[in-house]
Amino acid sequence: MTNLKASTGPQFARIMAVGSATPSRVIPNEFLLQYIDSSDEWITQRTGIKERRWIAEDENITTLSLDAARSAIERSGIAADQIDAVILSTISHYHQTPALAPQLATELGIPDAAAYDISAACAGFSYGLAQAESLVRSGQARHVLLIAGETISEITDLTDRGTAFLFGDGAGAVIVGPSETNGIGPVVWGSDGSQAGAIWQTRGWQEAVAEGTWPKLGMDGRAVFKWATGFIAQAAKKCLDEAGITADELDVFIPHQANDRITDTLLRYLKLPENVVVARTIRQLGNNSAATIPMAMDALLTSGEAKSGQTALIIGFGAGLVYAGQVIILP
Repeated sequence: MTNLKASTGPQFARIMAVGSATPSRVIPNEFLLQYIDSSDEWITQRTGIKERRWIAEDENITTLSLDAARSAIERSGIAADQIDAVILSTISHYHQTPALAPQLATELGIPDAAAYDISAACAGFSYGLAQAESLVRSGQARHVLLIAGETISEITDLTDRGTAFLFGDGAGAVIVGPSETNGIGPVVWGSDGSQAGAIWQTRGWQEAVAEGTWPKLGMDGRAVFKWATGFIAQAAKKCLDEAGITADELDVFIPHQANDRITDTLLRYLKLPENVVVARTIRQLGNNSAATIPMAMDALLTSGEAKSGQTALIIGFGAGLVYAGQVIILP
């Protein structure tokens, strides 16, 4: 039997830098009231959302992803040609093929990079981070650019009272590279395809072409809320256990920005100390699907609420149903 060589890499990996990009259009709750029977007070009480960002005519998934990526690369201190792989997590690249990641790599001046898209909805950033960390530690890549970009406004049904106010656009990106100490804890992830009907695309692309109508997002809000406040709370606790830390050792909590009430429930279940900084970007940015976690991370670091070197718990969950989370050291 032939003995094949195995790839080997550094023992540890970390997030070296984070960047983000937000669209220029600010959409307050009042804007949506022309389409749905609701109120600013009701939307705020049920979700925490006051406004969200949507793309303008000169903005799209590509421009947002490039802006976020360039920011992360600049902050990382490495050159673009030192990046070996590019991963894009998105449900907003509305082409079956080719993937957008190779095009982004070329635009960024990253030659001959491994590049691919993944679709894991609101858990997409943590899914991608698990892959990026594994690529670095296995020696398959020295540096990985992970981008999470979404333009959910394009598939938002403005007449759906249950979802019209939820979604915003944006992108976040991180550079993952080798480290002398561990900066990314074990991923806790999984799926439950039996609940695929909880969040859905209203029609397939073939139907959309035939009918001449753009597909939209639909959601069973009660089913998702029940799942997130029950099962996801347990998964978040498991992230701490797998990383070998307790709630008292956590500095920052960055959950997927789905709903402030879900975040509050997770806080109670985890029994996090009052001094833990909690991401609440949903109030100004809405639910950005895969992009919420890196966008929130960048916002907390930029504002000074969180600091480099602190320990943070991140967890995403969404359509599939899928989930993923890790404990990380902030860049």
